[in-house]
Amino acid sequence: VAELDAAMSEATKLRQGEKEKNTATIKDAQEAQTAVAQALTVLKEFYAKAGEATALLQQQPEMPEIFDSPYKGMQSENGGVVGMLEVIESDFARLEADTKAAEASAQKEYDTFMTDSKVDKEAKTKDIEHKTAKKQDEEQALTVKREDLEGTQKELDAALAYFDKLKPSCVDAGVSYEDRVARRKEEIESLQEALR
Repeated sequence: VAELDAAMSEATKLRQGEKEKNTATIKDAQEAQTAVAQALTVLKEFYAKAGEATALLQQQPEMPEIFDSPYKGMQSENGGVVGMLEVIESDFARLEADTKAAEASAQKEYDTFMTDSKVDKEAKTKDIEHKTAKKQDEEQALTVKREDLEGTQKELDAALAYFDKLKPSCVDAGVSYEDRVARRKEEIESLQEALR
């Protein structure tokens, strides 16, 4: 039971630390997504205005052939900065989703562990209570049996002592059968005389 309590305490500490870390990660990812979205908005507005603006403010009487159209930046080349920011934004969104999924999974696992541990602890506690009660009952029965044994032993000792005391008068003390018959006959005659 103590080991189970220690494991539950340790799991709770680990879970709290993991939850704090996941919460901070989710918050950072959301803030980062907001910041990237704002940066994208600013850049898109800037590039939209830049496309409308003329490339050079100075007007030359004759434009060289290279400048057939106004310079609008390199937005279309491999996505540019906007493409890179969109990738970063999707990375933060994926990080947030993954962290939320991991948090939910870890919380479910923690809840399952705690439920199983509580059930196990309850069962072990009941088992301890039953075994303790049984032990007390057995000890009480043992005490009663010992008291009975002591009483019986005293009775046996007293009976043996009385037997030893009576033994000489009951057991043959070296007198022959004929002598005993003669003594009995004398005793009977003396009793009959006493009755007359």
